Amino acid sequence: MTQATMDNMPGSGRTLWADAWRRLRASKLSMLCLGIVLLYTALAVYGEAVYRYHRIKDSTPSYQQVDLDKQYLMPSFLQNERAWTQHPLGTDGLGRDVLERLIQGTRIAYQVGIVTSLIAIPIGVILGCLAGYFGGRVDDFIVWLYSTFAAIPGLLFILAIAMVVGQGLLGVYLGIGLTMWVGLCRLIRGEVIKHKERPYVIAAQALGYGSFRIIFRHILPNIFHIVIVTFTLRFPASIGTEVFLSFLGIGVQGEPSWGIMISNARLRLWHGVWWEMAFVTLAIFGIVLAFNLLGDALRDAMDPRLRSGEEHA
Repeated sequence: MTQATMDNMPGSGRTLWADAWRRLRASKLSMLCLGIVLLYTALAVYGEAVYRYHRIKDSTPSYQQVDLDKQYLMPSFLQNERAWTQHPLGTDGLGRDVLERLIQGTRIAYQVGIVTSLIAIPIGVILGCLAGYFGGRVDDFIVWLYSTFAAIPGLLFILAIAMVVGQGLLGVYLGIGLTMWVGLCRLIRGEVIKHKERPYVIAAQALGYGSFRIIFRHILPNIFHIVIVTFTLRFPASIGTEVFLSFLGIGVQGEPSWGIMISNARLRLWHGVWWEMAFVTLAIFGIVLAFNLLGDALRDAMDPRLRSGEEHA
């Protein structure tokens, strides 16, 4: 019987997840950050729907259509126009709507964050569990492996993979995903080392359960909150890396990534065209800040030491 199962038994009080949700709801800042994250998520889903629709129809989406008659239009709401919804955030140098491109940039940012997490999290969790539980030569090899990866400058490693694979999102996915697992692997390894000495693991070993069953059905559910917290903290880091790579021209090609938008907008600042740069910067700032604050709140809410301290108070 796992510790998580024991916590869910009647009379055992709140579960870790219910207690974490209670802590989050008690913080207005945490709920605000959660709302901002959900808003960005909704925009990313909408952007994906628009992108897929035009792919299926084999048509050029409006955010890619060039209209030089509308280039460098200021945000409509600053011009006191009645039809302010036409271009709320203005247009760029090719007459494309900044808001539509900003939404598509959100779609690309979420793609990068999710796909790189799907690459990095399984690697970090599996290797961390194996190193922490088996120890010995397995632990030595995995520690040597992640120490080697940690010693390589992350940006140079990502650039090398992107250059080998080629320009585009595939290189970004692999480059970020294959460098992001190291920190999670260290955390999981340390937690597994602590948990494998606890009574519920010793009892499972006495009952003759196999090692992999103990790892993935008993230990892992009790430390899975670490994966969630790590995801919320690493997600914005992946987005920031993608923005930087796209800014350098190595990342996504032919799509309105935030990095490409910044690269295009920086040349127009001298001409007083500030809105594209300003709104993209605000979008990046908002998602990074919201995810980081939410990750810190989740870490505090899921800390068993804080939970036990409240119960004994």
